Amino acid sequence: MRLDKFLADMQRGSRAEVKKIIRSGTVTVNELPVKDPKTKVNPGQDVVAINGVIVQYIQFFYYLLNKPAGVITATKDEQAATVMTLLPKKWQRPDLFPVGRLDKDTTGLLLLTNDGELAHRLLSPRWHVAKVYTAGLDAAIGASEAVQFAQGVRLKDFTAAPAELVPLTHNRAQVTIHEGKFHQVKRMFGAVGRTVLTLKRVQFGPLALPADLREGHARPLTPAEIANLERLTELTRH
Repeated sequence: MRLDKFLADMQRGSRAEVKKIIRSGTVTVNELPVKDPKTKVNPGQDVVAINGVIVQYIQFFYYLLNKPAGVITATKDEQAATVMTLLPKKWQRPDLFPVGRLDKDTTGLLLLTNDGELAHRLLSPRWHVAKVYTAGLDAAIGASEAVQFAQGVRLKDFTAAPAELVPLTHNRAQVTIHEGKFHQVKRMFGAVGRTVLTLKRVQFGPLALPADLREGHARPLTPAEIANLERLTELTRH
C-alpha cells in the first residue's frame, strides 16, 4: 500500500494533504524519515508515525447505532436526515454504510461499517441471520397468529419464511425473522389483521441492543462482538 493512501485511510487528511505532510519530513516508516508519498508500506508489519506518534492501520470499522424515529437509513439524502449524521465527527468516514435498512419510523439496532463482505453475508438469505423486533400493536395477538407466523405468512408478492411470534404484553409482541424485505414485519402483522404502531429492532444476529445506549447514540463494536459476527458468517480474511 502507498504511504499516502495509508495515512488518508486513517483520516490524517485528504490524499493531497497527507502528501504535503509526508514531504515535510515529519513521517517515519520503521523510524526512518520518508518524504516520498509513493513509498510502499505493509500495514501489518511496518510502523508508520507522524511526529513520533504511531498511526495504527485499521481496515474495517464497526459501529452499533440505536436508531431513533425520523431519520432514514441511507448514506446521503437531499431532504431528510440520515443515520450517518448521528455518528460523532471523529467516527465519520466516507466509506461507512448501514447494513440493511430500518424504516424511517422504526427504531433500534443498526450496524454501520465499511466491511462490504461481512455486510453481504449478514444480509444474504442463505446465512439465515436472525433479526428480532418488538412491536406495539393496535390489538392483542395470541396462539393463532403465532401459528400463522410459524407456518409462513402469505403476502401479496411472496410468502414470508417461517417466523417466531411471541406475545409480550396485551398489545406488544416479539417477532424473529430471517429475511429483510421491504416493510416485511409490518406487512406480516397486517396479513393477520394487526396494525403495527411502533417497531424496534433489538437484535441482529449475535448483536443485541445495549440497554444503556440511548436513541440517536452509537458506539464501536467490541472485539468480542466483531469476532461473534465473523464466526457467525464463517468469514475469513485473505
